[in-house]
Amino acid sequence: MTEKQRKKNIKSIEETLWDSANKLRGSVEPSEYKHVVLGLIFLKFASDKFEERKQELIAEGKKKYLDMVEFYTSKNVFYLAEISRWSYLIGNAKQDDIAIKIDTALFTVEKNNPALKGALPDNYYSRMNLDGSKLAALLDTINNINTLKDKQQDIVGRVYEYFLSKFAIAEGKGKGEFYTPKSIVNLIAEMIEPYKGKIYDPCCGSGGMFVQSMKFIESHHGNKKDISIYGQEAITTTYKLAKMNLAIRGISANLGDVAENTFFRDQHKDLKADYIMANPPFNQSQWRADNELTNDPRWAGYDVPPTSNANYAWILNMVSKLSENGAAGFVLANGALSADGTEKAIRRKLIENNLVEAIMVLPKGMFYTTPISVTLWFMNRNKKARTIELNGEIKKYRNREREILFFDLRKVGEPFEKKFVQFSETAIKQITDTFHNWQQAGFEKTYQNTPEFCRSVSFEEIEKKDFSLVPSKYIEFVNRDENIDFDDKMQSLQTEFANLLKIEEESKKDLLIVFKELGYEIKL
Repeated sequence: MTEKQRKKNIKSIEETLWDSANKLRGSVEPSEYKHVVLGLIFLKFASDKFEERKQELIAEGKKKYLDMVEFYTSKNVFYLAEISRWSYLIGNAKQDDIAIKIDTALFTVEKNNPALKGALPDNYYSRMNLDGSKLAALLDTINNINTLKDKQQDIVGRVYEYFLSKFAIAEGKGKGEFYTPKSIVNLIAEMIEPYKGKIYDPCCGSGGMFVQSMKFIESHHGNKKDISIYGQEAITTTYKLAKMNLAIRGISANLGDVAENTFFRDQHKDLKADYIMANPPFNQSQWRADNELTNDPRWAGYDVPPTSNANYAWILNMVSKLSENGAAGFVLANGALSADGTEKAIRRKLIENNLVEAIMVLPKGMFYTTPISVTLWFMNRNKKARTIELNGEIKKYRNREREILFFDLRKVGEPFEKKFVQFSETAIKQITDTFHNWQQAGFEKTYQNTPEFCRSVSFEEIEKKDFSLVPSKYIEFVNRDENIDFDDKMQSLQTEFANLLKIEEESKKDLLIVFKELGYEIKL
């Protein structure tokens, strides 16, 4: 089978599954049915892995260990009791109590595997009162996926990601907070290069930032064991999605014991992270009462973030958790670049403290949940000159204190899913190469300011602009009219208008002749 044919087949699996999921829409709220589908995909994948390991044990002559949990968990495989296995569910798919059997299967998997504590839906299928025949049809569709057929292709991961993005689109504006578009996450990972250390996401949604971090390491031949993951998520259903999303890909993470609000119950108080990636809720208002969190240590050295908008609370939460060489990349609404009052005071302090390293304004239409243009912020605790080894490569960073690199990427995106925009791999490479060249010694030869794309700006210039971080205030605009020769242009217009007036005069004469011949001469 050719690569092209294989990709086509994978796509058809995704689309077939999506069609099956859509059949549930009449009986399930759009915001709910992703949990129905993703829970079943999880069970199918876990069961395929279990059966594969079971056959390995038989082949190794270890039949007497087939029901010992340790022989599965040691290979990163979840042990499944018989009532949790996919074969059992398929055998009972047409039974009236199939929803209860699925709930029981998920409960038993979670009970037998502590790593999944709090991850799986709890009595979800029986509570949803699903149409039995539609649920059986969905089981049949998922049954046709061999999740282990081609280990070079992360089929389950692809299906999972496809569904998360489709659900985000389906849920529309104001929802789908669990998913950050893939090309944005790719760009953040390629910018901050999370090869080794602790990665943190304070509002981790479905865990997409972590998944992409692992893909970044894989694609650059790094060692995934060099990374440990910490996250937090406030919404219970999204927290479960994240745990399932990571478990299905074999990624271990500390997401806290339960879903909790990062501001009010920080589950990683003492964490110092080497990399932070995040997509906080945009312009979250009334996130605390006037008398709450006023002495929180995360704001130490800064004004207390206002109750009207949580943007700068998220920034300070992340800054407080950066290690001494830590770097962060996160998404914010554009308003944070120039907000006044307390937010301006905090922004000024962040710039004075040499924490802001790069600002990128993104094209409109990149997010499924909002059409507005948003910004990527990149922060770095250590912008001083230093030389390090990073995944086998020597990096000679120059001193970038009192400098910020601005990007205007509004014209960089390519069309995606008809009405959305994404970055191509080529564009991501161009952007990240520009950034990494600018960071390192010898940048005079490898980096240059480019009109309508990027510009390196000094602290003094930003100070003169009253600490605004709006890229268009600094990046040169190309006046495409300035090279036009005025005389040539006027002569061209002169000829054009002369021809128009001549035609008009001819028409006028013809009209007067017609009226005269009709006996109604017009005298001017």
